[in-house]
Amino acid sequence: MKLLKTIPTAVVLVGGVLASTCVVADDSVFTVMDDPSTAKKSFEGGLNAGYLAQSGNTQSTSLTADTTMTWYGQTTAWSLWGNASNTSSDNQRASEKYAAGGRSRYNMTDTDYLFGQGSWLTDRYNGYHARDVLAAGYGRQLMNGPVHSLRIEFGPGVRYDEYTNDETDTQPLGYASGAWAWQMTDNAKFSQGVSMLGAEDATLNSETALNVAINEHFGLKVAYNVTWNAEPPSTAPEHTDRRTTLSLGYKM
Repeated sequence: MKLLKTIPTAVVLVGGVLASTCVVADDSVFTVMDDPSTAKKSFEGGLNAGYLAQSGNTQSTSLTADTTMTWYGQTTAWSLWGNASNTSSDNQRASEKYAAGGRSRYNMTDTDYLFGQGSWLTDRYNGYHARDVLAAGYGRQLMNGPVHSLRIEFGPGVRYDEYTNDETDTQPLGYASGAWAWQMTDNAKFSQGVSMLGAEDATLNSETALNVAINEHFGLKVAYNVTWNAEPPSTAPEHTDRRTTLSLGYKM
């Protein structure tokens, strides 16, 4: 992309750099570990943001931000998350995406739990005025140590799509996901999450991320998101979307 080729002339204005290979249609895979049995405090949250501006032969701006907040009880956890990104080139909007969601978890045993979650997405440059997903089911915590954490979960759900051509579609789905976290060092943590929405229009989401702490509250996050749609909207026919971000994070 022209933006990446000319990045040496870019001026970074706020807190991080965003490099975008393509705007993701739906990257709502939940990768934050939310096991209340291992929570060290009643609340954990973080905010990541990146901004890039370029001027000269090309006028362009890119902005990304995401946040996750989790509240813990004795056997329950409640999470809220959201993300936003947009890109403009030569004073023309090239992409715009906003997403938000919520999740709950209830531990039945040390390894078995129930969950429920919902998400909302708008991404009109990739064909969606709105995409709403609800899912609930069973999960199992396979690993829960200080170095490695791994969980898998699955259950039924429903999805409502409103496309930019004014068509709508509601369909049942099967939801499945897995999330693994590896505390590589005291300051570096790697995570990999994958989720699948199995329906007539199946969607596969993946997030690969590395978080590196600078100090107690600030850190850097590198993330690579991939979304694959079996039947993408006719207004955005590509099956696979990818996004790479480098952002500055604040831990609450």
